[in-house]
Amino acid sequence: MRASARGTSSSSPSTRSGGAGPWAPTRWSSTRSCTTETCTPGARSPRRTTNPMSPPSGSPSAPGPGGRSRSENGFPVVAPDGSTGRWHRNLHRFISFAARTYYQVTVAGSPVPPRGPVLIVANHPNSLLDAALVSAAADRPVRFLAKAPLFEKRSIGWAVRGLGALPIYRREDAPELMGRNRATFEAVWNALVEGSAVGIFPEGLSHSGPSLAPLKTGSARIALGSMRLMDEPFPILPVGLTFRGGKERFRSEALLLIGKPVRWTDLARNVQADEDLGEGAAAVRELTERIHAGLSRVTVNLERWEDLPVVETAEAVHTAEFGRGHTQNPVRWLARMRRTAVALDEARKRDASGVSDLAEELESHARILDGLALDPQDLHTRPRASVAWRWTLMNLGFFGVAAPLALIGTLIFLLPWRIVGWAEPRFDLPDDRRATYKVLGGIVTLGLWVLLLAALIFYVWGWRFAVGSLVILPLLGLLTLRIRERWGDAAGDLRRFLVLKGRNDIRSRLLERQRELAKQIRSLQAELG
Repeated sequence: MRASARGTSSSSPSTRSGGAGPWAPTRWSSTRSCTTETCTPGARSPRRTTNPMSPPSGSPSAPGPGGRSRSENGFPVVAPDGSTGRWHRNLHRFISFAARTYYQVTVAGSPVPPRGPVLIVANHPNSLLDAALVSAAADRPVRFLAKAPLFEKRSIGWAVRGLGALPIYRREDAPELMGRNRATFEAVWNALVEGSAVGIFPEGLSHSGPSLAPLKTGSARIALGSMRLMDEPFPILPVGLTFRGGKERFRSEALLLIGKPVRWTDLARNVQADEDLGEGAAAVRELTERIHAGLSRVTVNLERWEDLPVVETAEAVHTAEFGRGHTQNPVRWLARMRRTAVALDEARKRDASGVSDLAEELESHARILDGLALDPQDLHTRPRASVAWRWTLMNLGFFGVAAPLALIGTLIFLLPWRIVGWAEPRFDLPDDRRATYKVLGGIVTLGLWVLLLAALIFYVWGWRFAVGSLVILPLLGLLTLRIRERWGDAAGDLRRFLVLKGRNDIRSRLLERQRELAKQIRSLQAELG
């Protein structure tokens, strides 16, 4: 992981993405990291018992708006795969694709069961895009709980409703409507009984804070309340969303870490049919604390954003000097980041000697490396001429073919790209909403642009070419994006090679300084015990 004066977090701007060449900094592996201990077996199908939200036995459900069948209470009927129909499944695929296009997404940790009920709880740093990312991590349709005002917004209400989301009425929005939450909870229990994946953001609001906000009790009340209708508890999976490169920036990195299931079998089996599961109930408080602990293990929580470059640089320096090999495992990377953040916080509380000076030196080291496009591990690299020649020939061959395509794609899509980039800052959006509205604006702008080009092609060459352009133009845009990213990676690789090969004196001085910093970090760890 590359250290930088910009940091790494679930909400803050952070480091650049690394290259793909022989001298590139390591990147998160795109393969799920899963062990026997962390993998979650498919949940057993629960026994259907009395369900107040189901249509009467033997009577067909009435179709709702758009032809989707609905139960007599008006909520969509859940299909066997956990979705609410073809529209829901297709929209799930689309928003997952949009999220993977906007971000460089890596999914790691425990897999989400492909079928059966599951409650997914996630941190909430990025407004509606968080739902898209959780859907991508789950790799199955997910029904989310969303605050009621979102359903009425013209810009996004259609997507919220299309995803089969269920409204949560909050006291700060409309206290007189909070009584409706009972019907929402019953609909969620019904969805779980039918085998759906349900997603909830227990912080209750999207934010850009450096750590988790206090959790609401809704997720615990949903889980415990469902036990009145089900025989067996289902998995509660914490999902941590961590961004590198700035969560609002196009093609920054997004790590979706799925944690171990929250342990709650003991609480589930003790729920009584007539037990009060209000916010103050002991079981509700206990499960909320366990969910908070689970989310804390899959996110980096800081006291303040200024600690971000210090924590990341300290982790990268210590791993480069004392780590057993440079691992690309994102699960281990995030665990090291968490430990480093906790150690820094503890050092400040104890007023440990030298912690302020060490933090300043780490920030200075990160700025120097950032200016040279290096990371701490690169200082141990000695590029070989044979590797350089192979890399050069490979990239010359690739860009000889790909560069003309990228040039054509850039010229075709330059105008809508500039329009979105020009318009977004003028809306003065908070950081946690910028990416969401950039995605929505990009979809609309690029969609209209492709339709306009197809209309021009129809006017000049006829309908066959116009129909073909509706397929070819989006593919050309995606291909251009990938080629431009590889070009950026190759440029970074070349710069690192020239620095490491031609300025060995600089590399030696930086490496000596880095080793001293690593010793100070280890000494501080020993002092803290």
